[in-house]
Amino acid sequence: MNRDNFQKTPFNTPFIAQRADPYVLHEADAYYFTASVPEYDRIILRKADTLQGLRTAQEHEIWHRHDTGKMSWHIWAPELHYLRGEWYLYFAAGEKENVWEIRPWVLRCKGQDPLHDPWEELGQVVPADPFTFVDFSLDMTVFETCGDLYCVWAEKVSTGKKISNLYLARMKDPITLETPQMLLSSPSYPWERHGFWVNEGPAFLEGEEKVFLTYSASDTGPAYCMGLLSAPKGSDLTDIANWTKSRHPILCTDQEKGIFGPGHNSFFKDDNNEVCMAYHARPYDEIIGDPLYDPNRHCYVMQISFENGMPNWDYSRQLFQ
Repeated sequence: MNRDNFQKTPFNTPFIAQRADPYVLHEADAYYFTASVPEYDRIILRKADTLQGLRTAQEHEIWHRHDTGKMSWHIWAPELHYLRGEWYLYFAAGEKENVWEIRPWVLRCKGQDPLHDPWEELGQVVPADPFTFVDFSLDMTVFETCGDLYCVWAEKVSTGKKISNLYLARMKDPITLETPQMLLSSPSYPWERHGFWVNEGPAFLEGEEKVFLTYSASDTGPAYCMGLLSAPKGSDLTDIANWTKSRHPILCTDQEKGIFGPGHNSFFKDDNNEVCMAYHARPYDEIIGDPLYDPNRHCYVMQISFENGMPNWDYSRQLFQ
């Protein structure tokens, strides 16, 4: 599909244009939105009373990359969380002098208004072992279930053309890991290995009897897709024996609907307590140059249905068509 003359369908009109890695939070009767911007140079935040209102809400820049050194390049995939009475932002950043020296970082708001109160830099997330965050690490998400706080992130291993795995740890507090990393998922299926061997962009969803983690796989072109991991609710999530990995992708390119390379999502509930998912995709598959620097990864929003306790993904449940 040509990037300059792509087919417009009811499914590929963006919720918010040119915002990749979208993260939507519904907290205290307000909706918040953050995402990667094409320039990869800042962290933005929107707030609205309604989900629809996020589309036109004023965008605030709450943090800008440093001129040199750490946190000076590739500001990626911010996530806004309200944990234990305080606002936190998790994001990945590299160094201008070494652009792939990417690690997870944390900001904390000094007040209760994340749009207007100042933010302070807390540094990198603190590991509990000597093997964590020693290489390219990004896409950290944090979640709480059954009274415990966890984080999941992507980190590359090996040499040369490295493999991106998912790791999980329990947290002592919002900036400190309590347990050593547990290898949660490695790209083992062909659909996870197009271009690069990749598992990244984890997102947490809690069901009635199970908890779920979606993730993104393969390179960031039209082969980009989403996989699913699940575990019994209340089980020890740091024990790999409790996790099940689905053999097939749950969401992938649909050329007829004009959606290419869906992935890097987040979950939230709307005013009707319906589970919704924000994710990014492109409306075409013709990418000139490095897909990472094509700006047209747009945010879309989909309602998620459940059947026999398992979530379902269906483009026909796309909102704002």
